[in-house]
Amino acid sequence: MPRDHVAATRDAYSDSAHRFASAVGTTVSPEFEASIDVAVLATFVELTSASKGVVVDAGCGTGRIARYLADGGLDVLGIDVAAGMIDEARCAHPDIAFDVAELTSLPCDAKSVAAIAYWYSIITTPPDALDRVWSELDRVLVRGGAVLVAFQCGTGEQIHRSSAYGTSTDLTLFRHDPDHVRRGLESVGLGAHTVAQRAPRFGHESSDQAFVIATGPR
Repeated sequence: MPRDHVAATRDAYSDSAHRFASAVGTTVSPEFEASIDVAVLATFVELTSASKGVVVDAGCGTGRIARYLADGGLDVLGIDVAAGMIDEARCAHPDIAFDVAELTSLPCDAKSVAAIAYWYSIITTPPDALDRVWSELDRVLVRGGAVLVAFQCGTGEQIHRSSAYGTSTDLTLFRHDPDHVRRGLESVGLGAHTVAQRAPRFGHESSDQAFVIATGPR
């Protein structure tokens, strides 16, 4: 994606990390996850539990999903482009490995990752830049690996936020088309296992929420 957009993402989330941790927390909670959200996460853990290799929480923020995955018995690596978020995650979850990295440049060897979760981490990636994310996914994922993608549902429209999250940085978010996401995963050889969509439930939600789990051939 354009370098200025990566920089805006890094700055906005890093500068707001402490406020985010205070407001949203560092673990999955009923204040921010509906029952279907947790069911999708549980399905992903079940699919991955027998796999060998690390599971990446890509765009981990404060480590909320990394904590859920680790508590499910998975060997987790959380990555985020924002160093401030990684600092919060390491403080909250010292038993989990975290690293600063981009979705398009994961700190993982080829074919070494058992599964990847993108829990609302593609919302700052333009639709026409998702192919680079899926290409990196294809590089690191083992045969038969699983992928979970959660995102705000739409048709690719842009949501502009001035002074995003109380910072001095302007940020653009994207509402992705579930079919576009599914086709992108299929383009790297993954087949849809679970596709779910729910209506907005919480005060911070203004669109449907979408979830796609995909797996590769064994």
